[in-house]
Amino acid sequence: MKKFRMIDEEFICDNCNRTVNKLDYSARDHCPFCLYSKHVDINPGDRLNSCKGLLEPIGIEKYKNTYKILYKCTKCHKIHKNVMANDDNYDLIIKLSCKHII
Repeated sequence: MKKFRMIDEEFICDNCNRTVNKLDYSARDHCPFCLYSKHVDINPGDRLNSCKGLLEPIGIEKYKNTYKILYKCTKCHKIHKNVMANDDNYDLIIKLSCKHII
C-alpha cells in the first residue's frame, strides 16, 4: 500500500528555472510551465529517492476525469506518472497528447 505525504511547497524548477508557486488544492509535484518534475520520491511526498534526476514529460494517460503526465527519468530511466494540475501549460499538454496517450 502506497503512503501519501502531502507536501505543497514553492520551488525553483531545475529545468526552466522558473519559480513555481504552491498548488493550494493538492501537492505540487511538477512545473506548470515546462511540465518537468524531479525524481525525489519513492512514495508520494517522502523525498527518499536518491536518484534526484529530472523527470521529462513524454506522454499523457487518461485518469478518471483528468489525465496523468507520463515521465521518464533522465538519470535512471524509470517511468513515473503525476496527475496534471489545473494551471499546467495546456499547449504542452496538447503536444504531449500527440506523442502518447493511453
